[in-house]
Amino acid sequence: MIGVFDSGMGGLTAVKEILDIMPDAAIRYFGDTGRVPYGSRSRETIIRYALQDARFLASQKVGVILVACGTVSSTAMEALRDELDIPVIGVVEPTAEAAVKATKNKKIGIIGTAATIASQSYVKHIASLDPDIETYATACPLFVPLVEGGFTAEGCQITELAAEHYLAPLREKGIDTLILGCTHYPIISDAIAKALPGVTLINSGSEAARALADIVAGNTDPTSDAKYYVSDSPEGFASAASLFLGRRIDGQVEKIDIENY
Repeated sequence: MIGVFDSGMGGLTAVKEILDIMPDAAIRYFGDTGRVPYGSRSRETIIRYALQDARFLASQKVGVILVACGTVSSTAMEALRDELDIPVIGVVEPTAEAAVKATKNKKIGIIGTAATIASQSYVKHIASLDPDIETYATACPLFVPLVEGGFTAEGCQITELAAEHYLAPLREKGIDTLILGCTHYPIISDAIAKALPGVTLINSGSEAARALADIVAGNTDPTSDAKYYVSDSPEGFASAASLFLGRRIDGQVEKIDIENY
């Protein structure tokens, strides 16, 4: 069984990819909708939240955990791996590797939450893979609230204005590849692509899901099922999640008290 967690709905982009690659996968997803966003929190708070999220999934007897959150992957992976005795996969390494393979002019942009950008996790990993690559990192703190607030329709002027504001400097740098360093961001990829025409977008949720598939290949459960857990309203989550997943999840969402973990 596969455990996946994120601060909210963004990790569903990874779940969708997992289900596309492994339709028979049994998944337990936790979205910390009551405490979203994580990106503006202190490092200590992010680690505390991440450990609670992971402990909950471990209580569901999952055999591997995908941290479908760029903020946690950039801040708390060491703490998670020290705490748990099952494999824990983040988004940073596979996403950075995909970006290095994709770039032609060796200019990569990175967008993420304030915490992700401050950690320099992507910058450091890219430099370890190819020190000749130039990286340009920008925090986009409005993107997660826009996604969680439902400003996701193609052509949404509010989201397009935010994208232009954040991404115009990266366009001026001449990047040819952009890392979407938060799993919420692919949901507004139309607005991002409009601000950066011709730039290859690297989806961190998709890249992490592919890395996960390589690890669990041949070890999926005999019966597939998915259950979703949140720390706030199940009803609102179920309605929005169905749009992101391309399938209805009515009756599959349960609210839990994450502070108990």
